[in-house]
Amino acid sequence: MTDGTESLDGLDDDDLTAGEMEREPDPSDSLRTFGAVVQALREHAGYSRAEFGDLVRYSKHTVESVELGRRMPDESFVELGEEATGNTGALRKSARFLTRGDAGLAVWFRRWARFEKVAVSLCTYECRLVPGLLQSEEYARAVFEGTIPVVTDGELEALMARRLERQRMLYTRPTVPFSFIVEEHVLRRRFGDAEQMRGMFDHVLEHSAPRNVTLQIMPLEGGLHACLDGPLQLLETPERRRLAYSEGQQNGRLISDAKEVSLLCQRYDTLRSQALNPQESRGLLERMRGEL
Repeated sequence: MTDGTESLDGLDDDDLTAGEMEREPDPSDSLRTFGAVVQALREHAGYSRAEFGDLVRYSKHTVESVELGRRMPDESFVELGEEATGNTGALRKSARFLTRGDAGLAVWFRRWARFEKVAVSLCTYECRLVPGLLQSEEYARAVFEGTIPVVTDGELEALMARRLERQRMLYTRPTVPFSFIVEEHVLRRRFGDAEQMRGMFDHVLEHSAPRNVTLQIMPLEGGLHACLDGPLQLLETPERRRLAYSEGQQNGRLISDAKEVSLLCQRYDTLRSQALNPQESRGLLERMRGEL
């Protein structure tokens, strides 16, 4: 069984050992510049990547990834790198200006987001909040503003920009089927005032209207069902490989083991038969909106 850290469908991920750093999906200019500084100092000191890796306590593959701007170095890498290259201060000072190239995505979600961009189908079950791809702007902002620890204004805007960018998939990829199953209580959870709630319902109705988007609601009176273990996402890659993703507190797990993914697909298919059909679901949404 996998935890999603291996290379999947051509993604050039290194095999990570405990404590190694997360690969950046979209290297920033600051990461590339920092990597060039690391490489120049390492070569000037006369170390190979393997030798330097021993000194900073990371693999030679991770050293290479940092030098190519593909990984964000942690504090220990910077400090040990400084010691190994003569304590010039270059690494400490340049590390202060490092920024990630994929702002607005949680570290644990980035690998899944890369598959999501090229998926030929995407299925989502949610029991916590309105799925990100269906959230109104006001709803998304309320979610991010309630994040603990509190994010800065800049981080909030980056989160909002990425959320709205992801939502464009529903329209820019009209031949990709998107399926959503959402618990009724999620849609009834209040946020803001009645006008904001109506805006949320209008947004969900609008974004689930295209022919490639299917929304089903699991009603409160539906009782126990097949996906009680928590939220779930499923997708199919262009190579017809099926993958799954589950998320909890401060973590996410990409699942590629064929047997486990097959089981999760069975659960989702069963849930489809237990939830309201799309027409009934839209009717329930419209009634909930009218109750405000």
